[in-house]
Amino acid sequence: MNVSATPVLALRGISKRFGAVQALTDVELEIHPGEVVALVGDNGAGKSTLVKTIAGVGPADDGVIEWEGRQVTVDRPHTAQELGIATVYQDLALCDNLDVVGNLFLGREIVRAGVLDEVEMERRARELLATLSIRIPSVRIPVASLSGGQRQTVAIARSLLGEPKVVILDEPTAALGVEQTAQVLDLVERLRERGLGVILISHNMADVKAVADRVAVLRLGRNNGTFEVRATSQEEIISAITGATDNAVTRREARRQGEGDSETAEGNQ
Repeated sequence: MNVSATPVLALRGISKRFGAVQALTDVELEIHPGEVVALVGDNGAGKSTLVKTIAGVGPADDGVIEWEGRQVTVDRPHTAQELGIATVYQDLALCDNLDVVGNLFLGREIVRAGVLDEVEMERRARELLATLSIRIPSVRIPVASLSGGQRQTVAIARSLLGEPKVVILDEPTAALGVEQTAQVLDLVERLRERGLGVILISHNMADVKAVADRVAVLRLGRNNGTFEVRATSQEEIISAITGATDNAVTRREARRQGEGDSETAEGNQ
């Protein structure tokens, strides 16, 4: 994997509180162009809070966000979009009654002489879907008639119209079947090939192992390890997620080893 030395996005010491609840504590994260970083953790680990911080929905209380090496303030969603951060949330926010073209250009309509340029929008829609190898029966069918996987790919394609440099995907394969999941994961790989940095939030370890280059684990609002996917077993990642490296079994084993060491020391005296 060839990645740039300077991360396109870097979080340094990000902390966030909600009243008395400390949701994030000194979180660090780096995203380079052309890499997929999976952000994983149990429910309540702080993944959603961190995504909202990056997306400008809930700015951090402490810490620094760097964009292409310079410090920036991301205090609202529009700022994040202007920088080049696109977020595809789990609910997709698609309009079922509109066709694919209408959804892709919702809020970004192309207007000529005060009239919607449907021909140009359809041409660009076909071009975008083709470059991403997204297969959809027609760009003029209502989104309601698409499969879950197709809807997800339309939502991801829509996020690319602003030509972002980082795309955040929130549980993109949740509730999808095997074939639809494969379709979405193929698209994630194509985003990487285009040189984008991708943050993939997922509970599915198989998906993470299939497409991620690195895995960043959050536990109780803190970093709990960053792993190279190829060099790390699924068990190690799950242990970091659950905190299994410090559980009753490992403590008992440590005690047993400690007792063994003391017996050995006594025998050597």
